[in-house]
Amino acid sequence: MLRYVLLLVVLALTVGPFLWQLSTSLKGPHEDIFSSPPKFLPGQPTLDNYARVADTIPVWDYALNSLKVAAANVVTNCVGASLAGYALARMRFRGRRAATLAFILAMLVPVEGIIIAQFTTMRDLGLNNTLIAVLLPGSIGAMNVLLMRNAFLNLPYEVEEAAYVDGANAWQRYLRIALPAVKGTLAVVAIFAFMGAWDDFLWPLIVLSDPDRFTLTIGLNYLHGTFANDERLVAAGTVIAVAPLIVLFACLQRYFFRGVGEGAVKG
Repeated sequence: MLRYVLLLVVLALTVGPFLWQLSTSLKGPHEDIFSSPPKFLPGQPTLDNYARVADTIPVWDYALNSLKVAAANVVTNCVGASLAGYALARMRFRGRRAATLAFILAMLVPVEGIIIAQFTTMRDLGLNNTLIAVLLPGSIGAMNVLLMRNAFLNLPYEVEEAAYVDGANAWQRYLRIALPAVKGTLAVVAIFAFMGAWDDFLWPLIVLSDPDRFTLTIGLNYLHGTFANDERLVAAGTVIAVAPLIVLFACLQRYFFRGVGEGAVKG
């Protein structure tokens, strides 16, 4: 019984704030959102707050910019991390352990510690104030590489050995045998890559200066400055930003939970 009570408490702490934001975004202009005791359900539900968000800022343009970066980030991470993970797990070459250690150490470096170096690199490449500059630093994540490595390590060697005897080269073994067997981990990498790019605020804020190229997280910040006292607009903008993540996870959840297990046995 105590276990279920703890689970309900954790559920309330994690899902409760989002449900409260959703409720606030649906409340009309004459409802008191700071009443005591607070009213969870809106008395007169309305979608006008979402229309007002679109009238206040070009939210759909910002969302499109974020979608471009997030989609590209998913592709680069799935391709790059799977290739690197396969090489670290299945191929024998000098410096393989050192390369694995380098990816592990890369996870220990805080983003704030290298953000100046990233900015100067983008400036030297002439990419500042572009969506490519937003994409590049996170195009292949160290954690995603290690996830793919662990997933490939869990595959039985006998299957690949049989393919090798039949004349399959490394690319054929990767594409036709190894990659189809780790679809779950690929889904995990895709979700993490999309969430990381979609939710990123600090790096786009630093590297972008043209409002036409702002991502959604930066654009929504204008709602705080323009309508500091209207929490309904802020809540509506938050729901708009979170909705694509919910849809993505709903579509990939069956692969996600299978993928967590694929890379959880070996380190």
